Formats: sequence, structure tokens, C-alpha cells
Amino acid sequence: MTRGAWSLLAVALILVAGAVTVLWYVLQSGFSAKDRPMGIEVMIARRLRHLAVPQAQREMKNPVPATEEVLAEARIHFADHCASCHANDGSCSTLIGKNFYPRTPDLSKSETQSLSDGELFYIIHNGIRFTGMPAWGKGRPEQDLDSWNLVHLIRHLPNITSEELEDMERYNPVSQVEREEQEHIDRFLRGEEIDPQSPSHHH
Repeated sequence: MTRGAWSLLAVALILVAGAVTVLWYVLQSGFSAKDRPMGIEVMIARRLRHLAVPQAQREMKNPVPATEEVLAEARIHFADHCASCHANDGSCSTLIGKNFYPRTPDLSKSETQSLSDGELFYIIHNGIRFTGMPAWGKGRPEQDLDSWNLVHLIRHLPNITSEELEDMERYNPVSQVEREEQEHIDRFLRGEEIDPQSPSHHH
């Protein structure tokens, strides 16, 4: 066998051993999403994610220029579509984001920032199976400029400003209950409602 073949065999054996270890761990601990992933599980998942992205996709360059207008548009898109899990600052410090298994990654940290633009785009466009990450892309990849905009925003997250975060809050999704509460408060301020703390109270 050639040296390359031995290397591939060694990698395969390591992956198999890791998979067996993870399977044993899961069978011992059950399927609770509250558990913290083992280090080897995280390592294997990241390696498999990297291998799952075709090389041509990994090497793709962002065709969208990083202008202020593009970042502003991406902030609105991110706040509306992504922040429920990832939080406006990418920290995933949300009720949903903190309870996924595997954990939603902090997009501002090196584990995400070290990915190529092509990898980030591929993940946004195609999603990741067996996680909570959906496929946001529509149509052919070369037409999905929204996802390329988001790649620029992800690169910007480590340096995002408090002013930008405050602006993003205006675009975060609002629940039906929150909308009703705000409507009752507005009615109270117009003199139509007696108790702004009691949305169910009507004249």
C-alpha cells in the first residue's frame, strides 16, 4: 500500500473509532438535548461538516462587495430570520439557541470565523442535516445574493457596534402576544384603555 492509502486508512479507522465511541456514549446517556457534546463528538462533527462541503464550494469567493448598504441590508435580514436562534450579536444567547443539540455556535468566535466564505455560504444556503440549521437558500447558489450578504455580516460580528445591535432590535420577530400587549398600551396612551398592564381588559 502507498503512503497515501495508509493515511486514508488511518483516518478512516480514527473516524470509525470515534463514531463507535459516540454511539456508546449516546446509548449510555440517552437522547437528551440538555447534555453537553463530548469533545470527540464536536471534533468529528466539525470534520464531517468540512468534508461535506465540496471543495469547489469551499473555494468560492464572495461576489458581493462589502458596502455599508450591503451590511445594513444583511443586519435587517439577520435580525428577522436568524436572531431567534443566533441572537443579534451571533452569540446564540437566546432561549432557542441555547437548547439545541448540537449547540448553536457563537458566530463571532474562531470556530465559525475560521471557515472560508464559501463554507459559510454553503451552510446558510443548504443548511445542516440533523441540526436546527435550516436551508435558507432559494434557487441556484449564484443567484442567492442574500446569503452572500449574510456572509459579510458574519465576518463583521466580532466588531459589531452597540448602535448596530440596537438598530437590529427593531427588526426582530415579535410574537402575537407581544403585538397585542403593545396594541393595548398604545390604546391606553390614546386614552382608550384603562389599564395598560391588562391586555384582556376592555371597555
